[in-house]
Amino acid sequence: MWSFIARRLLIMIPMMFFISVICFVITELQPGDFISQYLDNPRISPAQIELLRKNLGLDEPAYVRYWNWIKGIVTRGDFGYSFAFQRPVGELIWERMGWTVFVALGAIVFQWILAVPMGIYSALHPYSFGDYSLTVIGFIGLSIPDFFLALILMYLMLQMGATSVGGLFSPQFVGAPFSLEKLVDLLKHLWIPLIVVGMSGLAGLMRVMRGNMLDVISSPFVTSLRAHGLDEKTVKRHAIKNALNPMVSIAGTELPNVFSGTIIAAIVLNLPTMGPFFYNALLNHDQYLVMTFLMFIAIITQIGNLFADIALAVLDPRIRMS
Repeated sequence: MWSFIARRLLIMIPMMFFISVICFVITELQPGDFISQYLDNPRISPAQIELLRKNLGLDEPAYVRYWNWIKGIVTRGDFGYSFAFQRPVGELIWERMGWTVFVALGAIVFQWILAVPMGIYSALHPYSFGDYSLTVIGFIGLSIPDFFLALILMYLMLQMGATSVGGLFSPQFVGAPFSLEKLVDLLKHLWIPLIVVGMSGLAGLMRVMRGNMLDVISSPFVTSLRAHGLDEKTVKRHAIKNALNPMVSIAGTELPNVFSGTIIAAIVLNLPTMGPFFYNALLNHDQYLVMTFLMFIAIITQIGNLFADIALAVLDPRIRMS
């Protein structure tokens, strides 16, 4: 197991190198650069624009900028400098990392707590009223865009008399030291982001769990268990355990999906996460901030897949890491 983990970690190094090249090429293909926004400003002369471009290093060839960027990461852990915020990119990312991970993990827990039991019930009661009801809920969750669901929930809350909708805290608690009152206020605000961010994933997971469970309960090994006289509760326990294996693989890709797939919803809900931050960086041609965010998503994807493979080996003895 340890050799497998070490080998996977070593494989990540060349993969991250190639991903960094792809990220750089993609950001280079974007028309213009950070200085382009000043071209139409009559108060800034062409000489000043050229001076700004030189000071920011944007006048250098692309391969030189890439080399300086990747060398800074490897040798100093320096992910570059944000042109828009005029601060190191690493500091900006870490400031938003905590709330981003908190909301993402909360949404994933919300999805799994509901999706797995709903999928199991739907598969064990196929074509019943409950199965059809959960299927309808699943299709609604898949079809409604997350930002639209956010707008609906915010409208309903305002109609019910809420005065602070959006964000994770009421205005009086933003920047205040952590206290019991602030925790209660966080819980009052948190349920909307969890539902909005987790709803589409919940519907998809429920449908996958239902399909897996239907496949397993009709497989020969379940018939064999019943033929050996095992009670139905034990048979279901074995069936659920086998149906969960593909779900573990899916879990490895859920975290980056939650990170990168809810940018518009995070903007609508005014969440202090990296989604709106990434969107503004794209608009401002903040190249190093964009590349660092894409690299962060890539490393999260690889780590998530590694954890999923390890969890699969723990859950299923038939899988051996070698």
